[in-house]
Amino acid sequence: MIKTITISWPLFFGLGLIMVGNGLQGTLLGVRASIEGFETVTIGLIMSLYYFGFLAGSYYVPKMVSNVGHIRVFTALASLASTTVLIHGLIPEAWVWAPVRFFTGFAYAGLYIVVESWLSNQSTTKTRGKIFGVYQFISYGGMVIGQFFLNFSDPAEITLFVLASVLVSLALLPIALSSRPAPEFEEPEKLSLRKLYKISPFGLTGVFAVGFGTSVLFSIGAVYAAEIGMTLPQISTFMALYILGGVASQLPIGWLSDRYDRRIVIIGISTMSSLVAIVAWAVSDQPYLLNVTVFFLGTLTLPIYGLSMAYINDHLNPKQFVAASSSAILTNGIGAAMGPLIVTFFMTAFGTYMFFPSISVIFSGLTIYGFIRMTKRDAIPLDEQSDHITMPIRPTPISMAITEEGYNILKELEDEENKDS
Repeated sequence: MIKTITISWPLFFGLGLIMVGNGLQGTLLGVRASIEGFETVTIGLIMSLYYFGFLAGSYYVPKMVSNVGHIRVFTALASLASTTVLIHGLIPEAWVWAPVRFFTGFAYAGLYIVVESWLSNQSTTKTRGKIFGVYQFISYGGMVIGQFFLNFSDPAEITLFVLASVLVSLALLPIALSSRPAPEFEEPEKLSLRKLYKISPFGLTGVFAVGFGTSVLFSIGAVYAAEIGMTLPQISTFMALYILGGVASQLPIGWLSDRYDRRIVIIGISTMSSLVAIVAWAVSDQPYLLNVTVFFLGTLTLPIYGLSMAYINDHLNPKQFVAASSSAILTNGIGAAMGPLIVTFFMTAFGTYMFFPSISVIFSGLTIYGFIRMTKRDAIPLDEQSDHITMPIRPTPISMAITEEGYNILKELEDEENKDS
């Protein structure tokens, strides 16, 4: 594993820079949009377009990589991502930001896909899970660090946009200059959305709900924080704590879901998410208490994607796992695109403080639907449940393929051990 990490350092270094730049850019745009006086619902539309772009990138970039290769695609998309950051800073107009934000999502989806597929190819069956763990650690860590870069300069100026652009541009260097040949690439298989919903209605609904709820915090959390009067350091901390909460809880909640009825765990987590969101609303005028609450909201909401995917996998055979990931990503992306737009509409109509109640409603809906589904289907025996797999914040077809393939490998090894015993 150490040898693989050493060989892959250009990818990890580039990934770290990309994530710092993306983390900074996402929060910076929310703050700058508030400074420019954009309507809240307009900000929601702009932020939603990032997720539409991400979905488009997830669909088209694998085809691009198959045609022209990893390095060319990575270089082109890094240039595009770097350019879009600068355009945001140069022309702070909503009509410009909207299409540019779409292309930003497209570019970042492609960058993640290239890095993930390259890492998957350079790892072995024995090291793939650990390598992907390092990948996620760098991803989360980069996003957290990016939040605090917000304090380096005045968001009303172009300096921070230039900084984000430079970070993404620098990510080009180690990968473009790598002496290792690019790996071969195969597009993941697909399973239709309709068929997947018939197989696991509750699991797919969970994927949608977590896309909706988490995108609200990632996209307009900084806008909300700015509108309630937080300072830049407070906004940085607010956003970073949400991400850190998700990092802290992935393994414990995954462990829990492997030992109890997965539906009960998802329903319990969703119920607590809804309640914590209401607490956040109640303490929104107390920054320190709000930060603590947001940390716990991250611990609850961010793992729901992995839980939902594990529940979907409980109803599939292992050969269908990777194919199902495309439909799951589409569903998650649709929820993520709808979240900022719908919540900002309610914030515009009823006030800024509708932010957390709106998040509460989506997870309450998941809870209610979970109870309904429990009356329609019996629980799967614990010994027949698939193992929980930790998922990234915003999955791509390649990250899903890596994690699902890793599960298949572990399952095969476990079956062989059982036969031997």
